Amino acid sequence: MNLISTILIIIVALLHLGFLYLEMFLWDKPRGMKSFRMTEEQAKSSKTLAMNQGLYNGFLAAGLIWSLFTDDSVKIFFLVCVIIAGIFGALTVSKRIFYIQAVPAILGLIAVLVF
Repeated sequence: MNLISTILIIIVALLHLGFLYLEMFLWDKPRGMKSFRMTEEQAKSSKTLAMNQGLYNGFLAAGLIWSLFTDDSVKIFFLVCVIIAGIFGALTVSKRIFYIQAVPAILGLIAVLVF
């Protein structure tokens, strides 16, 4: 496996572990509310949804980490999942999600496919 694709997959996995932490544990705390640009009321009313969302981000991170020990098809699958999630988030929530979530995964996918 190419070092560049490995590094990019690790970065994407770490991002998703960070999303897990923000969504599951910091959602209604000052850091979480600032990150997601929410009021205290919005954060409290959506906390359980955010925890569920964080869990899914954890599954994506786990799949990406697992992919480092398997063949390229698993890497491609999980990177495409992240890209789709990033595009959907950009279309439905905020365009910045595309840059934070999808772009690193796109770069990782390119690295896997090219190298």
